[in-house]
Amino acid sequence: MRAAVLLTTLVVSLMAIPVAAAPAQRLDWQAIADKLVQQMALQPGERVLLLAAPGQFEALIPTLRLAVTRAGGVDLGSWTVLPLALLDGPNAAVVEQGERRSRPALLEILRNVDVAVMLPGATPAHGEYSAMQEVLKGGHGRTIHFHWHALGTPSAMALPGHPLPSQEVIDATYQRALLGADCKAVGEVQRRFAAAMRAGEVHVTSSAGTDLRFRIGDRPVNFQDGDASAARARAAKVLVDREIELPCGVIRVAPLEETVEGTIAFPDALWAGKKVAGLKLRFVQGRVTEVTAAQGREAVEEELQMGGEGARAFREMALGFNPELAVPATDPWIPYYGYGAGVVRFSLGNNEELGGAVRGKYVRWHFFADMTVTVGGQVWVKGGKLQAP
Repeated sequence: MRAAVLLTTLVVSLMAIPVAAAPAQRLDWQAIADKLVQQMALQPGERVLLLAAPGQFEALIPTLRLAVTRAGGVDLGSWTVLPLALLDGPNAAVVEQGERRSRPALLEILRNVDVAVMLPGATPAHGEYSAMQEVLKGGHGRTIHFHWHALGTPSAMALPGHPLPSQEVIDATYQRALLGADCKAVGEVQRRFAAAMRAGEVHVTSSAGTDLRFRIGDRPVNFQDGDASAARARAAKVLVDREIELPCGVIRVAPLEETVEGTIAFPDALWAGKKVAGLKLRFVQGRVTEVTAAQGREAVEEELQMGGEGARAFREMALGFNPELAVPATDPWIPYYGYGAGVVRFSLGNNEELGGAVRGKYVRWHFFADMTVTVGGQVWVKGGKLQAP
């Protein structure tokens, strides 16, 4: 498997479903295009490139290109990335060889791009976008991550005992969050939470047995508040500050690794391709020191061993703030990568893009809809419900 694919491993739960086909015309393509361009805050003459996957959101592409032009931007068109199956299949060696040859030319071209939009199906595993990331790391440009799904992983996660809703409901939820959420208000609450984290210890608990504490010190906090402007990019401190997610909603931070202490109780999931239940990981100074499970402990140890040294390191905490993406009270499910108000994401592995100290090729995410988050003695999330003080 290619390193780029390993670096974006998203393992959520046993209830995950395959990636759905592209939505039908039920989505309002014009409204979506206008919203994306609005969040870009284009300056006259800024150059915009789209990265798209075959068969995914194709109706949006011409609409978005026209919206860019109307806003005074320079439309650089759309590139079509290769199907994901080719990146890790029998043709993987040919694809990698081709990418090595094309890399210098891609970098030369992409240094002239001011805004790139990663549409559904395009991912950092594709050579075109990974080259764009090199440009971003060099201090130029910004990107919008607009992906109903990515890297073959569903953006919607089921909760134990509850099926996922229909694709129509999922699409409608995402569109409502994109078009209707007040991202400015979301950003204000995010910044209050970040200020609280700067001043105090973060304590996360759950009825399943999670009891974890950490501090963030002066680590960068990434605010996914929908601001994809050039001014925001100029203020970027880490890579993800130049990669703006839409819909808005989540903040991300890599805690000071040596301060991470305690236990995380994980939902049932696949580790090394095998079912694991009742898993708890114990952390001491940011590293896994004990693995217990009701079922499948050996599979967890196997995956962590395969993942290398960084696999046993705590990577990040993310917390969702978008009320339009909150877990529904009736027929609950986790929308859009956990960007909803009150959803916690813990992950293991490389956190370079967040300004952390962990390196390696391994990243693994998990989402939690039942956490209580206390900062400096104040409760911000209780049982998965955001209740900002």
